[in-house]
Amino acid sequence: MIERGVTDASPSTIWRWLHDDAIKPWQQRCWIFMRDPEFREKAVRALDLYQRRLEGRRLRPDEYVICADEKSQLQALGRRHEGLPVGPGRAARFEFEYHRGGTLAYLAAWDVHHANLFDRIEASTGIEPFGRLVEQVMSSEPYASARTVYWIVDNGSSHAGKTSIKRMQDKWENARLIHLPIHASWLNQIELYFSIVQRKALTPNDFHSTDELAERLLAFGEHYRQIARPFEWKFTRQDLERVLERVDAAQAGRQRGRAHLRLAA
Repeated sequence: MIERGVTDASPSTIWRWLHDDAIKPWQQRCWIFMRDPEFREKAVRALDLYQRRLEGRRLRPDEYVICADEKSQLQALGRRHEGLPVGPGRAARFEFEYHRGGTLAYLAAWDVHHANLFDRIEASTGIEPFGRLVEQVMSSEPYASARTVYWIVDNGSSHAGKTSIKRMQDKWENARLIHLPIHASWLNQIELYFSIVQRKALTPNDFHSTDELAERLLAFGEHYRQIARPFEWKFTRQDLERVLERVDAAQAGRQRGRAHLRLAA
């Protein structure tokens, strides 16, 4: 604008105008449409389990809630030159160029109320690798002799659909697979742990082999087990209802807008 002679205002003034303007077309936000017809029911069930409730009753002391998922296709990206550590007034630096050292999968399960972490490395994700994670948990106490162990998972291919529910219960009589709604991994507490792993163990990504990457992940998991505490999960079914009410109101408004446009045409 200044170069074209449209205005003689300073760049900081122009930025302030743009910042204060009501419409900002250069700003965009990606979102996922809520398309699961049972979104409310599935989400409420998981949120109630976080509060140690299910179908209106309190869970017994010998009932446990596990959140589980996988981080797939984790790459070992060895930097071509050694990084520089932090210094006074200087951030750590690492080389942009890298060579690929392969990929692996990191699977983890988290006891929501007792802060017990189980993790393992696999070559890839899938039904069998996930089954080995389940066995790792269900073959240890107190889960092996528990009344019920509820497994909260998303709809990934390793544990999707009614077949996965039957497969879990056929193998472990006291295990129940609980699916979150489609596109609702943000309701899975294991994602909180994965975000910590990403920040503390995987950034920056500078691993010359999958062995080195696996060693870092398992070492971090062992460290985290020593300091783990239950997450302070504050999003409840009441919060969910408020969010869904806003979504319903927004969708109703869009429908009225489209109807108005059709009438005007």
